[in-house]
Amino acid sequence: MTLTRPPHDPELGAALDVLLESLPPGDMTMETVIAMRDESGSPLPGIEPEMLESMGIVRTDIVIPVSDGAEAKATIFKRADHTDTGTGIYYVHGGGMVSGHRLLGVDVCLPWIVEYDAVVLTIDYRLAPEFPDPYPVEDSYAGLAWMAEHAEELGVDPESILIAGASAGGGVSAGTALLARDRKGPNLIGQLLVCPMIDDRDSTVSSTQFTDNTTWSRDSNRFGWSSLLGDRVGTEDVSIYAAPARATELSGLPPTYIDCGNAEVFRDEDVAYATKLWEAGVDAELHVWAGGFHGFDMMAPHAAVSRASIAARNSWVARIIGDR
Repeated sequence: MTLTRPPHDPELGAALDVLLESLPPGDMTMETVIAMRDESGSPLPGIEPEMLESMGIVRTDIVIPVSDGAEAKATIFKRADHTDTGTGIYYVHGGGMVSGHRLLGVDVCLPWIVEYDAVVLTIDYRLAPEFPDPYPVEDSYAGLAWMAEHAEELGVDPESILIAGASAGGGVSAGTALLARDRKGPNLIGQLLVCPMIDDRDSTVSSTQFTDNTTWSRDSNRFGWSSLLGDRVGTEDVSIYAAPARATELSGLPPTYIDCGNAEVFRDEDVAYATKLWEAGVDAELHVWAGGFHGFDMMAPHAAVSRASIAARNSWVARIIGDR
């Protein structure tokens, strides 16, 4: 049976047609992953040195310890005139659990550095399939713990750290927040989950609706989860930290922002996670943007729906950290 699915916003649909011509054809495969990783060192729009300079932001590249004694490349962004102790933002990149790097999508945080004098830390957590679960989330947690432990030298209040991530980075962020809750720290003032990848079970309606003509298809999603979990994917032998949608107890989590498009694979799992947060008494805000494909706000930022989603996200951040 062929399922119907919500249409793309007309403006986003036109942008998607152009995007699909430049993206690798078909679904995600290991060959696609290798090609994407080969390109990962290329400069990314929004973080060129000239732009950082014009915004008064300085970038520092470092190496920090992560799980099992390994090390990870990390980058710190802060205002050039940063002197006080302010909010820390721990950013986790996307890439379907199998690709991406610490600078992918981090430009979403740059306005918060300028406006609120926040300090951003982002790391290269290790990727599946070479480093399957629990490496990504344990590396991410180690980076968060490092940020809290080195808060004074970073100019960060260790009791004022926000975690943020998009797509797979949203899923790893959610898992990291659960680890922080269960390990009694570091304290988080909020979690910002943009179209998070949080459910390996491939059982929602939206997971079956989007098989083609999109930026992240059902088969690509299956590939990402299988790379992370191997034979455990879809079984009962999957931790809540790897697939946060499996968590049944969400109390004790910080205020949460979740958004996604209504025309993407992750729609239903994200809505369900927000519902579970409300059931647990957590302060959670959910936005499902009509006509939005996966990553629409990053790939087509000038579309009206994208501008609205970015404004809503910035409004939530302002309420969480603006008065700190």
